[in-house]
Amino acid sequence: MGTGGGTAGRAGGEENASRVVWDLAWPAVALNALQTLNSLLGAVFLQQMPQAHLTALGSSTTVVFLFVSLSFAIGTAATALVSRAYGARDPVAYTEANRRCLGLSLSLGLALGVLCAVSAPGLAAGLAPPGNTDARGLMVSYLGVFAFGIPAYFVIQVLAGSLRGIGDTRSPMVISGLQIVLHIALNYALIFREVRIGPLVLPGAGLGLVGEGIALSVSAWAAAGVYLVWARKTPFAETGRLLWPGWEWARRILRIAVPAGMMSLVRVTSLMGLTWALSRVPESGAALAALRPAFAIESLAFMPPFGISIAASALVGQSLGMGDADRARRLGWTAAHQAAWISVAVSVALMAFAHPVSSLVLPGQPDVAAIVARYILFICATEVMFSYGMVLVGAMQGAGDTVRPFWMTLGAMWGLRVPLAVALALGAGMGSDGVWLAMSITQVVQGAAAMLLFKAGGWARVNV
Repeated sequence: MGTGGGTAGRAGGEENASRVVWDLAWPAVALNALQTLNSLLGAVFLQQMPQAHLTALGSSTTVVFLFVSLSFAIGTAATALVSRAYGARDPVAYTEANRRCLGLSLSLGLALGVLCAVSAPGLAAGLAPPGNTDARGLMVSYLGVFAFGIPAYFVIQVLAGSLRGIGDTRSPMVISGLQIVLHIALNYALIFREVRIGPLVLPGAGLGLVGEGIALSVSAWAAAGVYLVWARKTPFAETGRLLWPGWEWARRILRIAVPAGMMSLVRVTSLMGLTWALSRVPESGAALAALRPAFAIESLAFMPPFGISIAASALVGQSLGMGDADRARRLGWTAAHQAAWISVAVSVALMAFAHPVSSLVLPGQPDVAAIVARYILFICATEVMFSYGMVLVGAMQGAGDTVRPFWMTLGAMWGLRVPLAVALALGAGMGSDGVWLAMSITQVVQGAAAMLLFKAGGWARVNV
């Protein structure tokens, strides 16, 4: 693993901007590719179970996104604070920022884990299709075991965000990559009643969706433990000695994390609104079952830009720490353009093969596969704008500016996406296609708004 990425991340304006971005981005892109494979395999595994398992997973997707996204919010604060101090060559400041963020994140993770477990029945009642008692029961059980792993996600995101802040994207790639491999192996052992390894047939746990949840939590805690051990070999050697943030540090961290968390909350609650709309369309069971595999296939187009956005976040923060706003601006745009080209290439391929790919992932459920294929056609048509929005928002967050992106997201999601989805899906009678069309339109609006905000440059004047 090692922390050699810091040198590339600190390299100044004399280097080619594209090379600087890609040196820091490729490990994150590789990790996200592995995460995409993990999501696809999860959908493939569960499609072999009764449809209620996929329906429950689709109904749970927004809840899982919410809690994982909140852990990303603390990781965003860690990256912004650490990268600024690292760019300013202040090791005392960036090591303290890491420890303060970790102390706060562990407290929040424990509290949110309890909240998820307690609220699971109510969430299932609101998000699973009415009358589908099997899906609702599976959703409650799944969220209960997922809740156990939430504190681990908070630990992971702070340590990964801190490492990226000093230019080390390779360590998170390796550690989180091992987490994904463990998750896949546990999925295979826990979901099915029989596990086939070549000619061997071994007994499995046969837990279905609940097994997937157990695999998610166990692999997360394993990764959190590895991160804590590995951190002692990095500039964050004192990570194991928890340092509670205190009021001043809590204020600094939360000033960045709260708007980022609220932005995540807006995104996820808007997705809950879409889930509610899907639960009311005539094809509700198949539409909800399509959510997880559809997102997994779409991630082939947006995961590389997501990895690039992580690099943009660190590079912009480091550049501002150096006092070089022009470098930050140049690297932000370069990262966005790189992400856009990748997104266009992958999106075109997915649109061309939407039906074969969906049938390959869901060979036993043709009705679900057909909905997934239509989702891909709608969403990938505007995925390039989603990529611009993702990377430029990541760049602004790296500067510590999470307020402007929050208001942009609130307007796009609740001012446009959810009302339009309900109107098209239920009012105009388009069914699930109306939801996909609303999502596609919103991607264009968000991407354009992110471009305007980044060009305006207010993010360069934020004091963290």
